[in-house]
Amino acid sequence: MAAADTLRVASYNTELSRRGPGLLLGAILGGKDEQVAAVVQVIAAARPDILVLQGIDHDAEGRALAALADRLDRAGLAYPHRFALAPNRGVRTGLDLDGDGRPGGPGDAQGFGYFTGQEGMAILSRFPIRADAVRDLSGLIWADMPGAVLPMRAGRPFPTAAAQAVQRLSATGHWDVPVQVGDTVLHLLAYHATPPVFDGPEDRNGLRNRDELRLWLRYLEGALPGPPPPGDRFVLLGDANLDPVDGDGHGAAMRAVLADPRITDPAPRSAGGRAAAGQGGANAAHRGDPALDTADWDDDGPGNLRVDYVLPSADLAVVGAGVLWPDGGPLAETVAVASRHRLVWVDIALP
Repeated sequence: MAAADTLRVASYNTELSRRGPGLLLGAILGGKDEQVAAVVQVIAAARPDILVLQGIDHDAEGRALAALADRLDRAGLAYPHRFALAPNRGVRTGLDLDGDGRPGGPGDAQGFGYFTGQEGMAILSRFPIRADAVRDLSGLIWADMPGAVLPMRAGRPFPTAAAQAVQRLSATGHWDVPVQVGDTVLHLLAYHATPPVFDGPEDRNGLRNRDELRLWLRYLEGALPGPPPPGDRFVLLGDANLDPVDGDGHGAAMRAVLADPRITDPAPRSAGGRAAAGQGGANAAHRGDPALDTADWDDDGPGNLRVDYVLPSADLAVVGAGVLWPDGGPLAETVAVASRHRLVWVDIALP
């Protein structure tokens, strides 16, 4: 529990997304969906002051997010301030972006999705969100990012130069969202990256995942067009889909962020993650500390990995951090029902 003089900031990939528009809203309002109930219990157990959600379907009226907030309110956790933008997932392009020769599929959207708004992001906060000052970087074309590395096959742009000319870098979104906490403005640098798998030797998803993370470093350096970035009092958080040492992807990009002097890595841990390493399979070959893991994936696949992060700027005083992953008990069962991802939280001392 956060103390009275601290601010608890959390990130949680709920995996609540459904396969059609409106289905998530129906599941929340119906009151009988076990996963929805489990997600509510997990959030209520962590009690964050500011929560960035991934894996929640977006609708223009914000009904699903409002319904989830109402469920949390009934659980004793009020979030009067809410924010969401339409994600890139499911936004149709009319082109073959994934190189399978068939335009119009979910992989040909700006971000993988069966419908516009699928698997979006949202923010719930006890404190006012300065929506008028939000900076949305989600429209940045991948090729326009400084230092971008684009996929190639047989010496040619993959899948085509025309596709690369319209392909946005953000699979879901990159937002700089200011939150007014007393006299302090805290910037949330929120995102949800594409998985660095499900592609071929051109490494399209792996390269995109790496550049989605590198975008934040370029942003903090002031290398992107637009207003200057926050120099301090920010938190970089979300689902990076990238472990610094294990699993697929360009782990060096994650290690570079964790070592950046502008950023603090509180290294949140859990007893459940440590215990789950004994499941065997892919976990047996992992080199990272299993207590840092935030996702409980198939043991015959990638295994458990650290892919969810809450990284405060170096000027913020961290007084606590953790991954909500108990080692046994009723809450552990609830956590497993809710999502393969675990909620990650960090307590920051208020100025």
